[in-house]
Amino acid sequence: MTQQRHKLLLCNCNRTMPLDGKAVAGALALDAVPHVSSELCRRHVAAFEAAAKSGDDLLVACTQEAPLFRELHDEFKATGGIRFVNIRETAGWSRQSQQATPKIAALLAAAQLPEPEPVAVVSYRSGGELLIVGPGAAAIAWADQLAEQFSVCVLITDGQGELPSERRYPVFSGRVHELTGYLGAFEVAWDQVNPIDLDTCTRCNACITACPEHAIDYSYQIDLEKCKAHRQCVKACGEIRAIDFDRREVRRSERFDLVLDLGATPLLRMHEPPQGYLAPGRDPLEQAQAARKLAQMIGEFEKPKFFVYKEKICAHSRSEITGCSQCIDICSTAAISADGDHVKVEPHLCMGCGACASVCPSGAMSYAYPRMADLGLRIKTLLATYRKAGGEDACLLFHNATEGRELVARLGRRGKGLPARVIPLDAFHIASLGIDTMLGAIAYGAAQVVIVSSGTEAPEYLISLKRQMSYAQQILSALGYGDTHFQLIEADDSAELEAAVWSLPQAPATPVTATFNWSNEKRTTLDFIFDHLLKHAPQPQEQIALAAGAPYGQVVVNKQTCTLCMACVGACPESALLDAKERPQLKFIERNCVQCGLCEQTCPEDAISLTPRLLLTGQAKAESVLNEAEVFACTKCGKPFATRQMIDNMLGRLTSHSMFAEPGAIERLKMCADCRVVDMLQNAKHGSILDLK
Repeated sequence: MTQQRHKLLLCNCNRTMPLDGKAVAGALALDAVPHVSSELCRRHVAAFEAAAKSGDDLLVACTQEAPLFRELHDEFKATGGIRFVNIRETAGWSRQSQQATPKIAALLAAAQLPEPEPVAVVSYRSGGELLIVGPGAAAIAWADQLAEQFSVCVLITDGQGELPSERRYPVFSGRVHELTGYLGAFEVAWDQVNPIDLDTCTRCNACITACPEHAIDYSYQIDLEKCKAHRQCVKACGEIRAIDFDRREVRRSERFDLVLDLGATPLLRMHEPPQGYLAPGRDPLEQAQAARKLAQMIGEFEKPKFFVYKEKICAHSRSEITGCSQCIDICSTAAISADGDHVKVEPHLCMGCGACASVCPSGAMSYAYPRMADLGLRIKTLLATYRKAGGEDACLLFHNATEGRELVARLGRRGKGLPARVIPLDAFHIASLGIDTMLGAIAYGAAQVVIVSSGTEAPEYLISLKRQMSYAQQILSALGYGDTHFQLIEADDSAELEAAVWSLPQAPATPVTATFNWSNEKRTTLDFIFDHLLKHAPQPQEQIALAAGAPYGQVVVNKQTCTLCMACVGACPESALLDAKERPQLKFIERNCVQCGLCEQTCPEDAISLTPRLLLTGQAKAESVLNEAEVFACTKCGKPFATRQMIDNMLGRLTSHSMFAEPGAIERLKMCADCRVVDMLQNAKHGSILDLK
């Protein structure tokens, strides 16, 4: 627990919720019982003024009136800081409000924790260079409206729509070949497929008048289905040379800060498109809302760099053989791509979902905002305070900070609220929650961990969350802790959420709560968690079978086919497979294995297979011998240089080969490299100049 640093300002919101100041003071170890106002934002605002002028940091237990309190805080020239926490919708407004004091104390304690350490930032710069791409009529209409605010360029994709009489902005036509980039740095390549180049065309209308088939209108594009190739338009265009039927597709590319895509099908199909790219489709209202958003995207912007990547322990690839690609597969913004043996992340595309960190088996990809250590401290504080205040069977309810938070608030305003044992907790994105968070919360004393999906998350995120919950539950069930610790609630309205949270099954909490702090190293944190859960398990186990794809397991070697070539050792990125210096042995440290499969795919004899499991004994961190062989010594000098199995395999395959038909050649395979060279020189048939006579 951290020491109290803020002055608490509590309000029962016109007596609509019970607040026990004495119980809160006891749970938070306060020196004095905080006063509970009933109208802090109205009749009792003098209490806020006195607190603000005291110079203390303030924690106001109200979020509805946060704008008012901030304004008053500035007006009173307060020197301390100010924070806000919602205890009304999350606790006080509930059918079980009389039992909600432990949860209220927990929320207040967590709100007073220090701010996380700052992280690196990612910068954007947008000068308003806007590309509008789509059907001619809509694109031109929006270009006319936005031309004064943006530096507009139009790319017409259907060859229709009358061009404006005044050339206020560039207009092109064609088919988009590629669109990449992000806010302030979009690269757009398109193919011009129509004979008329709109950038060169002067819009003199001579071609329209000359065309006998009326295949040209005021879009200044040729309808190739009507055109009979009389080429009268080419003659009319003359020296301007805007029309060229012999010109093949011309690829052009430009750089833009923003892209407004008005096509029926978006050019970018990822679930979370990059900032600065808006694709409202054909709906006029959606287009108007997108245009309004564009106005907020001019200037310089910053966001946190959400991830930390350690390529040394990345299990993506070795020697052009792909092992783990889970981060690439799950990224909904296409920010992660292969880069040789490792991966690379474009930080401008990363939106901070954290899914890559939750699925990364080695911890090479970790979440930096917030860090796992910060999240762990928050969970530990919540649960410790809840227990100290007398709370039992705590259920942590994770939700995102946007739609999920609003669902919880709406539940308090309109429905039964949350049960007293259900403690809501913001996550920047629920996709960042993995088995380390889930099992870590159980180790800290939570009876259940529930995650709310509000329906805006990518489908692959929900699949991943269910898989992570499955791994975590397999471990707890095997250790005798029960079977109902984790649940994913998919609810896009408060009624669905209410029905789900009030029907949650009871689950027993761990008998002894952990005291360790989480590390930012994923597998280190999990080591502490496993040790704690095993120590206090109702049914201790030495090993637990896990489902396929789990990040823990053993490597099984077929000793009959393994030649100890050690290709697997060179391929292993985690030092789970090792060779012995003194003799031909293949060793294995199970704790280091992430089940990436690189060893299995690299093995030339197909002698390796993987078995997912969690080994909980000390043997998991110790070296074990998977295979060893008899040493084969050089037949000439006696120096050991290979295994007998390897030599026997070579002899069996090469004895009948024509290259080894020469007497003594096959015997050289039994010699070390040095003796082999000496033998070749001593027994070579040298020619002589005398042989020419």
